Amino acid sequence: MRVLIVEDERALADALARGLRREGMAVDIAYDGSSGQEKAAVTRYDVVVLDRDLPGLSGDELCAEIVSSPTTTRVLMLTASGTLADKVDGLSRGADDYLAKPFDFPELVARLRALARRATPAVPPLLVAGDLELDPARRTVRRSDRPVELTRKEFGVLEVLLGASGAVVSSEELLERVWDENADPFTTTVRVTVMTLRKKLGEPAVIETVVGAGYRVPAAG
Repeated sequence: MRVLIVEDERALADALARGLRREGMAVDIAYDGSSGQEKAAVTRYDVVVLDRDLPGLSGDELCAEIVSSPTTTRVLMLTASGTLADKVDGLSRGADDYLAKPFDFPELVARLRALARRATPAVPPLLVAGDLELDPARRTVRRSDRPVELTRKEFGVLEVLLGASGAVVSSEELLERVWDENADPFTTTVRVTVMTLRKKLGEPAVIETVVGAGYRVPAAG
């Protein structure tokens, strides 16, 4: 999952990013509305965590831009006010969810995963291909009913490939969806990660290389 945090409280933004990365998410940060606007315009995010009270370009304005754009990006709005009227106002501006500060981090994680599942097309809660099963919520992978231990990036790559339902996913898209903006697009990071992932999943191989296009996990049937 690729997440953008737009939050002007730097300590909070950095802490949220560290926590979400430990949950296996690729996270970018913008400390003001204008920077968030620029990042959202060039990168396809699954969810934007958006502080409502931003200096300059407000969270309300940025939310309206994201919602009106041709994207499946979901918006979770953060605010210091938790009144019912404030929540209704935020949701009426197009936000998909609303969370008042202070909040419990596990709740934020659960809400982000729920929003990602509402993307178009919808991603099922359990991803299955043959004898391979991935549970995004529990962060588990099983092959022939045996557990497979994966790194966060390996898990992310497999989650994207299984979520594509047999379609080819390019190296560029994997880099965008699983890594953050600090990843070097000219490295062999994706190829090496796919190679180690194949070894851990064992035989017969489930990840196919489509020369000149990318990778895929064939759909069952």
